[in-house]
Amino acid sequence: MLDTSARLLRLLALLQTPRAWPGSELAERLGVSGRTVRNDIDRLRELGYPVDATRGSAGGYRLGAGAVLPPLLLDDEEAVAVTVALRTAAQGAVPGTEEDALRALAKLEQVLPSRLRRRVRALQAYTVTVPADRPAPAVSAEVLTTLVSACRDRERLRFDYLDHGGSSTLRTVEPYRAVNWGRRWYLVAWDVEREDWRTFRVDRIRPRTPAGPRFAPRELPGGDAASYVARRVSGAAWRYHARVEVHAPAAAVVERINPAVGSVEAVDASRCLLTTGADTVQSLAVHLGMLDLDFDVTEPPELVAHLRRLASRYARSTPPDH
Repeated sequence: MLDTSARLLRLLALLQTPRAWPGSELAERLGVSGRTVRNDIDRLRELGYPVDATRGSAGGYRLGAGAVLPPLLLDDEEAVAVTVALRTAAQGAVPGTEEDALRALAKLEQVLPSRLRRRVRALQAYTVTVPADRPAPAVSAEVLTTLVSACRDRERLRFDYLDHGGSSTLRTVEPYRAVNWGRRWYLVAWDVEREDWRTFRVDRIRPRTPAGPRFAPRELPGGDAASYVARRVSGAAWRYHARVEVHAPAAAVVERINPAVGSVEAVDASRCLLTTGADTVQSLAVHLGMLDLDFDVTEPPELVAHLRRLASRYARSTPPDH
């Protein structure tokens, strides 16, 4: 049988899983009587852990939310995952939270067992983060929290939105999701005045308070906020756009691209149209080559000319057949 201190830690670990535990099951897990379980629950409450109890066939004990944050128990994999996440946050995943992440990381690494500390240090030493070609726009953690709270509570938002030139417009939206895409955060929302879906860069949003009235949820475009942002953001950023007829079924092409590369529309059972783009015709040519499928391109003319140059270059690079 576990001693009292070890038993309390084991009980706390069980209660931190997201489910209700019947007293009889806890007693069986801990090898004690139901009365001992009730006494241990009382001890945890005295230490500041808010243990809720519900009656009935589906009832039991579960750890609730309290006024203060008590110590948490993490298993090995959870501790490593949290440490890696904190390191990522400390590197500026959400600007403004780096200092908080560093403090939390220092506290966690201080209490890690040596076996876990070795794993974490190995991850740090043998993984490499490729720096972005330009710094990510600063996103306020306070603004991001305001946006996701409005998404959760289904409350309309009013905010000043800055365009590329720095001009501000007042927008009223029904917010649905905040999406992290590449180096930027975007808000997917229904624009009330324009009566259409829009994506907004979070670093350009200046919320006004208080929040507006609640709204009835709409169906997200395509049912997936991430795919919607990928299509909108990629398309808006492309300098060159192309419609390519690919000599393959649409399903085969969809398997070879992600939503950020473009969209696919079936022509018949053996052909489809790929709408795609990129900042340079060189990048477009690379993407098309990686399909490893036959295709026809008629526009833009810059891409057609570049592909012809590539065809000549590749032809010259191989010896003639004998």
